[in-house]
Amino acid sequence: MGKRPIRSIGVVTPGQPEILDDVEPEPGPGQAWVSTEWSGISAGTEVALVRGTDPHHLLHWDPDLRSFDDSGPPAGYPVRSLGYMEVGRVTETRRPDLPEGTRVAMAYGHRTGRCADPERMPVIPVPDDLDPVLGVYLAQMGPICVNGLLHAAAGVAGPGADVDAGVRDRHVLVTGAGIIGLLSALLAVRHGTADVVVAEPSPQRRAVAEALGLATLDDADSAAWRAVKERWRHGPGDVGADVVLQCRGHDAALATALKALRPQGTVVDLGFYQAGAEAVRLGEEFHHNGLSVVCAQIGRVPRGMADAWPRRALADVTLDLLRERGDDVRTHLVTDVLPFEEGPAFLADLAGRRLPSPPLQAVLRFDCG
Repeated sequence: MGKRPIRSIGVVTPGQPEILDDVEPEPGPGQAWVSTEWSGISAGTEVALVRGTDPHHLLHWDPDLRSFDDSGPPAGYPVRSLGYMEVGRVTETRRPDLPEGTRVAMAYGHRTGRCADPERMPVIPVPDDLDPVLGVYLAQMGPICVNGLLHAAAGVAGPGADVDAGVRDRHVLVTGAGIIGLLSALLAVRHGTADVVVAEPSPQRRAVAEALGLATLDDADSAAWRAVKERWRHGPGDVGADVVLQCRGHDAALATALKALRPQGTVVDLGFYQAGAEAVRLGEEFHHNGLSVVCAQIGRVPRGMADAWPRRALADVTLDLLRERGDDVRTHLVTDVLPFEEGPAFLADLAGRRLPSPPLQAVLRFDCG
């Protein structure tokens, strides 16, 4: 099978993102060629790779034991591709269910094109009634958030739970008003929460949450938990959130989440931590209130739910939200749209904290002509 040249944003060495020349396989039977139109930047994951602070580049990963250790070398550079929020057009096809002209969402990085094989990677159709820029949330970012709700649901109702079981008629705290936090909060509202509050230290991000109609608390001093417990009183000695969707990769946010829970409550953690957790005191509320922490990592839905919840099903829940709140999401969450060619400089400035106003959601625009 032949190879087709493409361009991709990668990282040559820590601190040096660049546009690299790369190749993709020519599409074969059952495959299609997707020309990229839009690609969203994931600030946390991609910045970690640009800086070289992600765990895979600090420690050796044993894929059999699924454990980090020092028994081998860490991952090296260059990193050939970044990103996981792409929207493109099918421009060549060898399968009838992906006709030319179909717009699709995939997770393959900031690449000018991709050989799409639905048997190996989810290919999510982007309907014509959706702003194509919002399609960047369909393949992975939205499913990350839906998976958080699904983990909350499984903890309440088991493997057969509907996605709303963990939040419907319950009191939900969301820690962090980044993209994951805001989408998770909107999903909680859509799926029937009794009340939802977003705790966030940044006044700019709290303003975005409020523009979306969400109640907020200032957590700059890590004291939002007290306001949560005063807001939600269930009975003597029983105050706080039923569930916390923890959406920041900072130990202080996890500490707030644990302190804000009512007894036997659960933190569903969607954060990507890259350092220790000195702020988390497991001998305090975690121990005395019988709390739980579960990681809702996108690589797996809750045990026993994989057949009912493939990536396409998670994307369908995301699509329902975007159809309802898409105008608000486009207005308030997508803060920066820039050409693909400007991506490396933008990522370098983002990683170096040189941008005057950090983006909430930056999206790269590709010239598909």
